[in-house]
Amino acid sequence: MPLTGWNPLAPVLQTVAAFSRHILIAPDAGLDDHRLRPLLALSLSPPSPAPPQPEVRKEKKDAKEAPLTKEEVGRATWMLLHTIAAQFPDEPTKQQRRDAKELMHIISRLYPCKECADHFKEVLKANPVQAGSQADFSQWLCYVHNVVNRSLGKPIFPCQRVTARWGKLDCPERSCDLEGSIDIMPNR
Repeated sequence: MPLTGWNPLAPVLQTVAAFSRHILIAPDAGLDDHRLRPLLALSLSPPSPAPPQPEVRKEKKDAKEAPLTKEEVGRATWMLLHTIAAQFPDEPTKQQRRDAKELMHIISRLYPCKECADHFKEVLKANPVQAGSQADFSQWLCYVHNVVNRSLGKPIFPCQRVTARWGKLDCPERSCDLEGSIDIMPNR
């Protein structure tokens, strides 16, 4: 008389289970991959759930997954330019003056909005870059920003408030001073 709960195929199933431990379901899998599991397992307990998949994080852009708009690129560009102008030296070197002028011309050639880039080229032609000092550069940039704003029907910014609006960055120990030598490893 057979034993209660005994399965006559148990030895065969155990052999298949042991054999299946050496068969890869996913040959490209690593050792810790959840796809590496026996084809057959004998157990009285329910199977354990597969390990959770690693969570893939997506960067969110204000809860939308779209490219930047022309307006967003414009605001970011003006913010960068005004910040550069605010940090520009009071007494720039000849190279710094050349760099400021070249930056404006590079933007007019590489700006991602062709219509905007072409308009900026015209603005630069009519209003050559003034980079003799921090004040000159900041005031010139404010003026040309207002030229662009006027063409777009946007409000004009009062350029006498440019320093109050953009000011100098708060940089400890002159770490972002264009004129000073920068010690990249202070407190050694």
